[in-house]
Amino acid sequence: MALPFVTGFEVERSSRPSVTEIIQMAAKKITLSPSRDIPFDRLVLSQANVRRIKSGVSVEELAEDIARRGLLQGLSVRAVTDAAGVETGLFEIPAGGRRYRALELLVKQKRLAKTAPVPCVVREGGLAEEDSLAENVQRAPLHPLDQFRAFLTLREKGQSEEEIAAAFFVSVNVVKQRLKLASVAPTLLDIYAEDGMTLDQLMAFTVSGDHERQEQVFERLKASYDKQPYVIRRMLTEGAVRASDKRAQFIGVEAYEATGGTALRDLFQGDDGGWLQDVALVDRMVAEKLKADSEAVAAEGWKWIEVAPDFAYGHNFGLRRLRGETVALTPEEEATRDALQTEYDSLSDAYSSADELPGEVDERLSELETALEAFENRPLVFDPAEIARAGAFVSIAHDGRLQVERGYVRPEDEAPIEPDVDDTEVNAVRAAAAQRAGDATVVTDAEEADSEAEEDEGLSPISDRLMTELTSHRTLALRQALGDRPDVAFLAALHALTQKIFYRYASESCLELDLKSVAFSSQAPGLNDSASAEAIRVRHDNWANALPKDASDLWDALQSWDGDSQAGLFAHIVSLSVNAVHEPWNRRPRALAHADHLAGAIALDMAAAGWKPTVDNFLGRVTKARILQAVAEAKDQRAAERIAHLKKGDMAAEAESLLAETGWLPEPLRTPGSADGADETGVRDTRPSDDDGDSTALIAAE
Repeated sequence: MALPFVTGFEVERSSRPSVTEIIQMAAKKITLSPSRDIPFDRLVLSQANVRRIKSGVSVEELAEDIARRGLLQGLSVRAVTDAAGVETGLFEIPAGGRRYRALELLVKQKRLAKTAPVPCVVREGGLAEEDSLAENVQRAPLHPLDQFRAFLTLREKGQSEEEIAAAFFVSVNVVKQRLKLASVAPTLLDIYAEDGMTLDQLMAFTVSGDHERQEQVFERLKASYDKQPYVIRRMLTEGAVRASDKRAQFIGVEAYEATGGTALRDLFQGDDGGWLQDVALVDRMVAEKLKADSEAVAAEGWKWIEVAPDFAYGHNFGLRRLRGETVALTPEEEATRDALQTEYDSLSDAYSSADELPGEVDERLSELETALEAFENRPLVFDPAEIARAGAFVSIAHDGRLQVERGYVRPEDEAPIEPDVDDTEVNAVRAAAAQRAGDATVVTDAEEADSEAEEDEGLSPISDRLMTELTSHRTLALRQALGDRPDVAFLAALHALTQKIFYRYASESCLELDLKSVAFSSQAPGLNDSASAEAIRVRHDNWANALPKDASDLWDALQSWDGDSQAGLFAHIVSLSVNAVHEPWNRRPRALAHADHLAGAIALDMAAAGWKPTVDNFLGRVTKARILQAVAEAKDQRAAERIAHLKKGDMAAEAESLLAETGWLPEPLRTPGSADGADETGVRDTRPSDDDGDSTALIAAE
């Protein structure tokens, strides 16, 4: 007889339990393992525990938590049997080993009795390893948002941040971070709970406490290709003033907040103190504080005071600066300074070989340095008559300190030139000069003829014409001799140029050398606050303080200096004449080519000098193609492609972040021959082009 045809479906059904079997299975109930209290000294660790690597809360912290709250979760144990299968009265722990070690620590500390009952679940059957694995694998970790909200609930119920930190063995800063995350707009928290954003993105939103602003930025983020946390932070802080800005440092963040200003802070990243959101309030406070400080300066008697948060570089060009006298130290002050210097030297010698200074020693050395610096930077005293014709600039230094530049005299305020003296006085002056030169007498041309009749009566005076001829020969001889004495020639040039820079209206040199310290026709953003500008100011002031007050004493002073000091002053003075500025109305291709040679000779590195590409100084003022080229050069092509879709403003801001620490420089700032400055021939062509629009875009605003 033929076998009946069986379909695959029928075979599958035939393997299933019957209805009777299902009813029997439903009637069998699940039996849970019994729980009981077992004395601690009857418990032992099991080798079946699958946890081998330490993670999470330490045993010590868990012990403290148990001591505070008790054991919140019992141990999973199995009876220990002997070789014959008889229970020994001991119980091994395959799941709960850390809890056991925490209890063991409490027993060792005599904070828990050896026979204290421990809640346990007694397991039978199956494998101990399976119990241990299941307990660890099946446990669902707490969602971070639940932890944030739990911390918030604890604080709302009266616990301080310090108490919460102590209870859960975390730092206070961690508690503040969790509370900050819980304070983000509820709509964004819901999105995070549904995995609509990452934890890093949620952290970025905590920069601002304004829920409406957070939601606006999130809507903008939906349309953005780049959703990185730094993009969120930048969007939330647009238009705000950084706390590291010199204006914020000048007024003080605490004073700003006390006035009602809002400060944005990032608890998850270094933020240089955060951002001051109310820009109008910052500007008002800066103006008020500058005004009050300038009034104190004006009370000193200056003819004029100019006040501004900052001035353009070279704002004091063309003005003569007064040379004040340093206030002398009193005997008591000298004794104090010597004592401080002795203590500083003693500490420095004692710890000269130490790899790291102890905290208290380092702090004391800093205090001593500050105190000694105050003795070095003594205030200057000016002649009251000079103060009446001079003025001062009051502004904010790059580090937020009040900056007062005293003692500048405008040309129109200079003392009037003395009227010409009569001929008798002129002849007397000339005669005195001639006497010093060679005991000769000077006379006018009109008297030259009469002098011939008086030859028998004594020495005849020398006429102006003859004096000119004689001194012409002397001038030529001086030129020849000076050309054979480079050392004296250097000193003479240094003497003449020093007068040009430090003694504005002096004419004590016979060398007709000229030196122009050119003011910049166009001010680049931040030029006066740049590291180079500050270094030049400090160097100039140091040389000014080293020079004699009177130009007539300059030659002797310079002659007494050693070669290094003379060369240093000469280099400073010559450096002030450098003009490598590209100006469309003043084509100087050869001069700019020489600037490249000069940069190569001194190995100029603009990145090391402190220049970084920002939106204001470069990226916001060139085309998008230039921005992408910069990112590709500094990072890679993929980085450029990631921002290629952005609008110009957003692209520039993103590029600023990407280029921040790369040392990248635009072509006009590169030094020929350096790693970033050479083309295929090793030399960059600096000649301005009349028909290349892109080259102009490098330096001109769009």
